[in-house]
Amino acid sequence: MATAQLDKMRLELRRGVLVLAVLASLKQPHYGYSLRKQLQDGGIDIDEGTLYPLIRRLAEQELLDSEWRQAEGRERRYYQLSELGTTLLSQLTDEWQHLNTALASLLATTSQETQ
Repeated sequence: MATAQLDKMRLELRRGVLVLAVLASLKQPHYGYSLRKQLQDGGIDIDEGTLYPLIRRLAEQELLDSEWRQAEGRERRYYQLSELGTTLLSQLTDEWQHLNTALASLLATTSQETQ
């Protein structure tokens, strides 16, 4: 498979899980940079041009609450799951676990067939 094609498929795969990763990370309040750092530390590399529009979109959908706080001598907007966001995270987590189990089964079957 060509590198460009693999990169495109990787991007599509990652795009689908970023919302879940961001929601899961915002159980605790974070401002943009601290959220990005937490995601990176967890193995999910996300650039600012992807993260900040995603945060704004989730806030507009009322999945996140936000507030300005003074921290380290400057004001930062902190985001955290709203009540609706918490409910949605629980539902998406259940869906993710179901899909992951089904996919693991399919991948194991495919792997055994190719051996």
